[in-house]
Amino acid sequence: MINLPPVAYLLLAALIVIILPRRLASFVTPLAGIGILLLLTQAPLSLNISTDFLGHKLILFQMDQLSRVFGVIFALITAIAGLYALDQFSKGEQIAALIYAAGALGVTFAGDYISLYTCWELMALSSFYLVAVGPKKTSRQAAFRYFFVHLAGGVLLLGGILLEIQHSGTWLLNSLPANAPTMGRYLILAGIGVNVAMVPLHSWLPDAYPKAGLAGAVFLSALTTKTAVYTLLRLFPAWEILIPLGLVMALYGVIFAFLADDIRLVLAYHIVSQVGFMVTGVGMGTEMALNGAVAHAFCHILYKALLFMATGALIWCTGCSRLSQLGGLAKALPFVLALYLIGAVSISGLPGFNGFISKSMIIYAAELDHRPWITTLLYAASVGTFLSVGLKLPYFAWFHKKHSVKTKPLPYSMTMGMVLAAALCVLLGVYPQLLYKALPFPVEYEPYTASHIMHSFWMLGAVCLGFWLYLPKLKMKATDILDTDQVYRRPELYQNTFIKPLGRAFGYCEQAVLKIARTLSTLARNPGQFLRKNSLQDIRTFDPDAQRLPLAWTVSALLACFLLITLFLYW
Repeated sequence: MINLPPVAYLLLAALIVIILPRRLASFVTPLAGIGILLLLTQAPLSLNISTDFLGHKLILFQMDQLSRVFGVIFALITAIAGLYALDQFSKGEQIAALIYAAGALGVTFAGDYISLYTCWELMALSSFYLVAVGPKKTSRQAAFRYFFVHLAGGVLLLGGILLEIQHSGTWLLNSLPANAPTMGRYLILAGIGVNVAMVPLHSWLPDAYPKAGLAGAVFLSALTTKTAVYTLLRLFPAWEILIPLGLVMALYGVIFAFLADDIRLVLAYHIVSQVGFMVTGVGMGTEMALNGAVAHAFCHILYKALLFMATGALIWCTGCSRLSQLGGLAKALPFVLALYLIGAVSISGLPGFNGFISKSMIIYAAELDHRPWITTLLYAASVGTFLSVGLKLPYFAWFHKKHSVKTKPLPYSMTMGMVLAAALCVLLGVYPQLLYKALPFPVEYEPYTASHIMHSFWMLGAVCLGFWLYLPKLKMKATDILDTDQVYRRPELYQNTFIKPLGRAFGYCEQAVLKIARTLSTLARNPGQFLRKNSLQDIRTFDPDAQRLPLAWTVSALLACFLLITLFLYW
């Protein structure tokens, strides 16, 4: 039985890490993940842990089918990533990883807004540390950008929570009806949108994840965005606005991934894309679509962790992270290549692997709901995924040119972590009912039909053919990508886009106010003289080249202010 919420056990494990020697402490994270996994699988669905706070009931732990699925995968990936990190993590990184996982589980099992928000911010602080201690020179700067973006998202979330509590009169988490939007609910959605990496609020993810430590990036790839997906499932099912937002994410991510040179940047953009599938499923809101979003989040955590572990192993062995610097490593690192390809075909939806049994559920839900445009766009995103992760990255990293990079041996812990994740990707792909029976709604879907299998092979085969034909023209160059983060990473762009136009606008307003003040002052001193000076005969001699504020600007500014005030008061 669970006498304390999982967040308390993981925080206790973080305290134990401080006391133990580093070598013994390195085993705490995988063991804590296994312990939480066993507790969650044995605890009854009726279990509830609550306390009183300021006269209100805080539900620290409540479990249903939805929260159990996410809790199980979060505990499982904590164990796998902890095993992968045995020879890498410092004590500080271990403590941050345990607090990070505690925050994710705290959000998952929270039954009220205050508990959810507290654990939400706990995740932001601990994940900031995992980025800041990364090996790159720019890791610290990326961590601070990451922190300030999530601080802004937390402010949006908190503002929305306070407005929602005032509107509904309850602190308890309940599904928010799509037909009754309020400002508080939109603010909550915007705060979650930051963590779920909705375009254009997504640039913190490709900025920070490639700069984190090798093992820290595995935790990052699994927890933040998927915790946000869980919160969307809990609060915003069937909100139609999520459908276009999810589709933009799905397509936007694959386009930028194909342009990227850094191997972990490719994977980071594909997190944006794959989470877009889940957001689209939440927006559709049917039982099949919601099941598909949950299943895809579960499978995505496994194969994305495997991909980050395999690319991390590649960086560990070679010291290089850019495709333009790699190549010809198939003979030197064949085992890493094999494990990477399992993750690559999983994310691409090849039959026999877990991506095939989850991604297809969302597409099938769109077909059942008679939304062919959603189906078409999601298939297009799937093609782009296979093109980047399944073809471009392995070709340029392992096959493109002769081996010219020195390699070093891979620690056994990294190999074991990758093998375990790969085995689960295959197990769920071969036996999907293992996952389907744990989903929130009954599943009436069979992925392994002849037409579906043939369609998948035909689509992936066509992509392979197109890549092979285009290959002679395809070259990798060392490039850096600035996304929507240009706004705060390039001061001159920020200045030209915001500061200078605002300065000119305020300057015009200042001139208008001064002119009105001078006019009123002259009129008050001598009204007769003022009227004679500004008679019609004098106006005919007005100099059009004088450096004065045009009357149109003044009138336009006043009308705009009046319109804004009217709209605000009406709202």
